[in-house]
This record gives sequence, C-alpha cells and structure tokens, in this order.
Amino acid sequence: MYGLEELREALSNPHLVLRELNRAYHRRLYTRPYNTAGIDVFEADWDNLVILDACRYDVFCEHTDFEGVETRTSRGGATPEFVRGNFTGKQRHDVVYATANTWYFELEDEIDAEVHAALYAPDRDPEVLTEKALDAAEEYPNKRLAVHYIPPHHPFKGPTADEHFPSYEDQSDALFERIQRGDLDIDDETLRQAYVENLEWVLPEVERLLSELDGKTVVTADHGELLGDRTAPVPVRDYGHHVGLYVDQLVEVPWYESTNGSRRRIVPEEPDTDVTDVEKESVEQRLEELGYR
Repeated sequence: MYGLEELREALSNPHLVLRELNRAYHRRLYTRPYNTAGIDVFEADWDNLVILDACRYDVFCEHTDFEGVETRTSRGGATPEFVRGNFTGKQRHDVVYATANTWYFELEDEIDAEVHAALYAPDRDPEVLTEKALDAAEEYPNKRLAVHYIPPHHPFKGPTADEHFPSYEDQSDALFERIQRGDLDIDDETLRQAYVENLEWVLPEVERLLSELDGKTVVTADHGELLGDRTAPVPVRDYGHHVGLYVDQLVEVPWYESTNGSRRRIVPEEPDTDVTDVEKESVEQRLEELGYR
C-alpha cells in the first residue's frame, strides 16, 4: 500500500510509475524475494571471490585485458537482493567476507546467516580493502575469501567527475534520480565515462589480488548498472540499479576465473567471535554515501 507522499512523488515523476510496473513484472507481482533465476555464488568453485559493486559485463569486457570472461546471472538487481539471495539462512563457516559495502551488516538479523568472519573496510578507497583482504588471507589461510569492493559504484571519482558532477561527498544524494529528472546536466556519454573511470580506479587492486592470492580466484559483480538503458517490458530509459528489476544490464554480470599457485585446503570452522562488530552508525553512514538513504 502506497502512502500519500509516494503517490505525490509518482505524479511528479512518471518514470517512477513505469519503473514500478517493470519491477512488478520481474518480481512476479512481488512474490519473488530476489532473482531466483540467479546462481548461488557460494556454491561455485573458488578460493577467492572478488566482487565489484555495480559492475556491468559489457564495460568490464571493454576495459580489461582478461581473456575468457564469461557471464553469470546474479540473484539481485541491487546489493540488498544479492545479500538476501546468497546468504539467507546459510552457515558459510568456510567463508571470510571482507567488504566495504555494509548491506550484509544492515540485513544481518533478517537473513539469519553466519560466515566465519565478516570484516569491514570503513574507507571507500579500494586500496584499503585490498590491504584488509591480504591480511585476512594471512590470518585465515584455510578459508575461502570473498572481497566486496565499492567501485565502480558511485560516488564517481576521476577527471570526468571532477568536471561534470557534484563533489564526491555530494553525489550520494539521489544522484541517478537527479540525472533522470534532468536536475543535473549530465548526458549518458558523460555518465558512462565517469563510470568507466570508477572501474579503472579499482582494477589495479583486482590485479593485485589476482597476483598475490593463492588458489582459484573469481572476479564478478553483485549486480550491474543502468546508464540510460531502456528496460523491459515497459521500454523506459532508466538509471542506477533497483531491487526487483532483472534486466540483463543489471543481472548478467562478469565472471572471470584465474588460478595462481596451488588450491587452498578449505576447513569450515565456527565463527570467529573475536571479530569486532560494525557499529550501526557506520552501517547507516556507508549506505547513505552509496545513495540508499
């Protein structure tokens, strides 16, 4: 049931109504909690899983030299669905999850999931998470390691963002909605270039993990990104990423496999209770920075 405020917003922004029609279609009239056609990433064969937030398959292929990149179908059109679809009700005691995205911690009570350790990188700079991931690989040598970066998810950073976008700190405030409404004078080509530069920001860190982590590493994404693409079944142009919208640009994600040295011997163990909990304030702040609040 929608309230008066939601109805007013829909009347002033008709694209929201069209998006909601598409979401109702993809979610089978809201009966699907996530994209049930997607894979369970933890059932795949890997020692290390590198997750790029909001990384499109086509852009990944165009701007990397990796050979043999495949696609997989994600369980989410946005990170909350990816987390719900891959963690809910599961005991992943063989996994250490190092992340700069706080949705796992936000949904922790709801999803009733356990990993051996969940580690939070409070800085959005991908280099900070790389260091945390490498430290975790040393501390937990017999665990699978999942590393969840923020880029290419906005805020955008780079020459295009410096010239055309609000400041890095101010981009979190409904950036894509402002672009869609025309409140920001940013065309699709400029948006795409800023997005590419964010991907280029994180790629050196991905390459570092590929070279320094032992075992089989998979590079993938939790979901993709809409950069002015037309969605379906209602062919409306849309931006960003949205829960319940399962178009190819959002759920067909890159899947690159690489092996370095010997595979690790993985041993599931009870959760490491010495790992410090993430403060609620930090969770909310990060979600606000990413435009979810």
